[in-house]
Amino acid sequence: MTSLYPDIDAYADGMLDVGDGNLVYWETVGNPDGKPAVVLHGGPGSGCNPWWRRFFDPAAYRVVLFDQRGCGRSTPHASDPTTDLSTNTTAHLVADMERLRTHLGIEKWLVFGGSWGSALGQAYAMAHPERVSEMVLFSVVEGTHREVEWITRAMGRIFPEEWARFRDGVPTADRDGNLADAYARLLESPDPAVREQAAIDWCEWEDTHVATAGPRKHDKRYRDPVFRMAFARLVTHYWRHACWMDGQLPAGAHRFAGIPGVLVHGRRDISSPIEAPWRLALEWPDAELFIIEGAGHGAGFTDMTTALVAATDRFAARR
Repeated sequence: MTSLYPDIDAYADGMLDVGDGNLVYWETVGNPDGKPAVVLHGGPGSGCNPWWRRFFDPAAYRVVLFDQRGCGRSTPHASDPTTDLSTNTTAHLVADMERLRTHLGIEKWLVFGGSWGSALGQAYAMAHPERVSEMVLFSVVEGTHREVEWITRAMGRIFPEEWARFRDGVPTADRDGNLADAYARLLESPDPAVREQAAIDWCEWEDTHVATAGPRKHDKRYRDPVFRMAFARLVTHYWRHACWMDGQLPAGAHRFAGIPGVLVHGRRDISSPIEAPWRLALEWPDAELFIIEGAGHGAGFTDMTTALVAATDRFAARR
């Protein structure tokens, strides 16, 4: 991870009222007069931690980071079972990004996102291509029913014992249906013990299906019951609805014409197979696809990090 820039502190932050009773936490780091960039975290529900700041030259960029609705420091928090998720959709997050861009007085920004953040970045660019200067996306996904089925069911062929435990976490009558939907219902149970066990089971499977390259490591964030519950509620909420994007990608990528892009994906990313960025690159001639041999899901691989920093460094000169 030596290719990352040193950690830096935010020079401004705030809570933006985006409507529907939601306050979204945002912060800016780097050079206040630098090239604007916005960071889209994964999950949905992971939140934006300081690690994301380090993909950008702090002398060249004005980097905007924010916690998407319901997670991180944004309120109300999805860990609270009374928090209504009906106004937490992809369209709402795209609108939040536009409100934040206007609030900060930014005309255009580079969109940087990974995993779920890559899908959100594509949704934003489809809606507001004139506001995107470039895109840098990694561990690229499309947010489709097909991908949800792959992760929640077909991956059982790779991890049969772990998947059997995951499947058996839902009632017998639900085991042959949509598992994301079944877990979402458990996470809405009036019984806190049922909700907690569902969150644990869901996050244990998350830990499993992303660990297809390198040593298997437990994600320490899942030890926090607040993070775990919010993450499980938000992921299942989005996945049960195919992120409200089913069929939009890669067909909608014609909207990206003229926007330079870099796609970085691990060859051994079984959680989100390389088919998605490959299909996207075919529909988006202005994008370059970099396949990182030996890397899996996420940017926690040296060659992935190097490629991402090289992309932001290259785009830093474009104003």
